[in-house]
Amino acid sequence: MKQNSIIDLFNSKVGQIAILIDPDKCDLLKLEEEAIRYNTSVADFIFVGGSTVEQSQFKAVCKILQEKSSLPIVGFPGDVFQYSSHLDALLYLSLLSGRNPEYLIGQHLHTSIEISKEPFEVIPTAYLLIDGNRPSSVAYVSQTTPIPQDQFGIIERTAMAGKLQGKRLLYLDAGSGAKISVSPKVIENLRNINLPIIVGGGLRTKRQLLDLAQVGTNVLVIGNYMEENPDFLIQLQEFKKERSQSLKTGS
Repeated sequence: MKQNSIIDLFNSKVGQIAILIDPDKCDLLKLEEEAIRYNTSVADFIFVGGSTVEQSQFKAVCKILQEKSSLPIVGFPGDVFQYSSHLDALLYLSLLSGRNPEYLIGQHLHTSIEISKEPFEVIPTAYLLIDGNRPSSVAYVSQTTPIPQDQFGIIERTAMAGKLQGKRLLYLDAGSGAKISVSPKVIENLRNINLPIIVGGGLRTKRQLLDLAQVGTNVLVIGNYMEENPDFLIQLQEFKKERSQSLKTGS
């Protein structure tokens, strides 16, 4: 997937779908079949990442996905060693919602030179944890506190600070298994930031996807819920059809 930059693809339209695959939970023998199943009728991107993934497993999963899927493969790393030459892009995350310097810049130093030599696109990303009404593994590992959903001013100022630092992408995450997803009102309040927006965590209904797409979310990330409810693929197909129709009519 080298014809267009991934950041341009993110920014090209709203309501795109990314399937998040956790390599730590992957059966490599079944992954080839899953990679084929996640085709363009369901998803626009495949994200790869997890909290406790060994680098060898991460690379093995990326290799299979790139060989078997026509979708762009994007790294969403749980730590700085989660990268592979078989990615099309890597989200280079800075956890701006917290104040732990390790996840603002400290961790990045371990692999910065190595990553700079890789062939994939590196996308500087402002990563914001938003309270999903359930403790998340990212908050625990990073020892940071998510921003409450109703603190629109703090979220907006944090996002703008990221933009002024040179970040090219906003990623708002309510956390794996969140009880509530990022509110459409939060996204509405970020329109003046003028960066592509990714939202993940707690997305489990077509209505949520439609509401977030309607307010300008570029990419919606589906993770744990897909693993537990394979039938959700049908709802994703329906969502993509409805979004295509609404974009054509301008609604």
